[in-house]
Amino acid sequence: MRKLPPVLAAALLAASSHPALAKVSVDADRIAADVKTLASDTFEGRAPGTAGEDRTIGYLIARFQDLGLQPAGPDGQWVQTVPLLHTKLEKARTLAFTGPKGAMPVEQAKDLYVSTVRPDDIAAIENAPVVFVGYGVNAPERGWDDFKGADLKGKVVVFLVNDPDFAAKQGEPAAGKFGGRTMTYYGRWTYKFEEAARQGAVGALIVHDTQGAGYGWNVVVSPGGENYDIVRKTEDLTSLALQGWLSGDAAKRLFASAGLDLAKLSAAARRPDFRPVPLKGVTFDADVPVTHEQIASHNVLARIEGTTRADEVVMFGAHWDAYGKGEPDAQGRIYRAGANDDALGIAAMFEIARAMKAEPAPQRSVVFAAWTAEERGLLGSEFYAANPVYPMEKTVANLAIDILQTAGAANDVVLVGKGQDTLEDDMARVAATQGRTVTQESLPERGLFYRADHFSFAKRGVPVMLLMGIAGAADLKQGGTAAGQAWIDAYTGNCYHQACDAWSSDWNLDGAVQDIDLIGTIGEELANSGKWPQWKAGSEFKAIRDRSEGVRQ
Repeated sequence: MRKLPPVLAAALLAASSHPALAKVSVDADRIAADVKTLASDTFEGRAPGTAGEDRTIGYLIARFQDLGLQPAGPDGQWVQTVPLLHTKLEKARTLAFTGPKGAMPVEQAKDLYVSTVRPDDIAAIENAPVVFVGYGVNAPERGWDDFKGADLKGKVVVFLVNDPDFAAKQGEPAAGKFGGRTMTYYGRWTYKFEEAARQGAVGALIVHDTQGAGYGWNVVVSPGGENYDIVRKTEDLTSLALQGWLSGDAAKRLFASAGLDLAKLSAAARRPDFRPVPLKGVTFDADVPVTHEQIASHNVLARIEGTTRADEVVMFGAHWDAYGKGEPDAQGRIYRAGANDDALGIAAMFEIARAMKAEPAPQRSVVFAAWTAEERGLLGSEFYAANPVYPMEKTVANLAIDILQTAGAANDVVLVGKGQDTLEDDMARVAATQGRTVTQESLPERGLFYRADHFSFAKRGVPVMLLMGIAGAADLKQGGTAAGQAWIDAYTGNCYHQACDAWSSDWNLDGAVQDIDLIGTIGEELANSGKWPQWKAGSEFKAIRDRSEGVRQ
């Protein structure tokens, strides 16, 4: 175990001073203590590969040890090493479009936001033609192909955000093709960059729209030119020298320079006969120095060993990383410490582990995973899912906690990903015992189901549940859904991925306690049964799980 600084040792001593109880309920004060510690300046914003990571890993291991858990990483270790590529763009020497009327310089973080996941000293694009590819969807199973065989090698492609039916009107060909307003994976920026690389493009830009993306421009630019990826072999590197976003205003100006109307083209992109549209006479040039390094980051894995079905695993997950050091905010705070996103999720896992350790050992093993690099693209969980310690086929479920509302007790719990698997039925049943109902996420077009670490497991067929407090306005006992929405608006508008996401004495954790108790109860039930949650008919992940059905007989 790593040696801890004195301030952390003191925090651990305080955490271990509580008396052990035969039956443990979720304790808001204990949760608050962990959040205050993890969100303190001592941890420097918990960025992977920094001194803040070292301190965080030490704290997590010590807390799991204090709770009486066993290491669950490879070879009996507490950690799984995750090799990451870390890149950061320096000041651009060239960053400009050239159109029929001459150069159109653009400014990083104002007109566009780009980064790279290639280990190159310079992100260079020279005189690359620009092509609009609509939503950039290649989905044969839905009868949809936005590319139509176009040669995009060496070009910069421009996408619309979300799915072809996001803005579709009733009667239009795209309406209902991609789940209506509910985002599919085709709507996620990760898919669009992956598809651009498959098409051989050298650059990819998504036109930002707050409604379509689900977040404002402030969130887009929050990484400050940094990016991360799992270390890849040379032959597996993306072809994209730069990838990122165009602001809506900059996109309109760019298209107008080529005599095109972005609004009309966006409407055309909602038809299956859409074909890529070159921006005639428009090219893109970039010459941007890049600093890059390989770093060893870490997932922390702890377990409670099962008794009669120890090879079957119920997994809880939350991410430990945040955004590290940034520019001072109005209050002079430089650390973007992610008190809610996701120190609160980590603290919740500690409480669930404490409760389960106070009871007889479960039949199945229970693993508690603290993931690295979630904010960099779900990289820690993705690395684990590609290199699992416990087989995906015998992982019963992944139960994820990523942001909980801090505005007080609620009459409901918000479901993310309706219709995916039978865990939503368990949610409704357990919520009823709390006197609560289930409310579907209010903005499924934001694709929250694809934006947290559980998705790395869903892609491998493991049934999942996500608790995410910004998924929908909670019906608060004090103030109803209006108060719940006001909390979401304040958090996402001001604090999400910003230094403002800090511990506050104004937090009311009563609602978080309800949600932690709910997901902990579901996990405990699964750990003490032979039940296997199932994907529902129509889920894109059902066939993956079905292929390994024989392993679970």
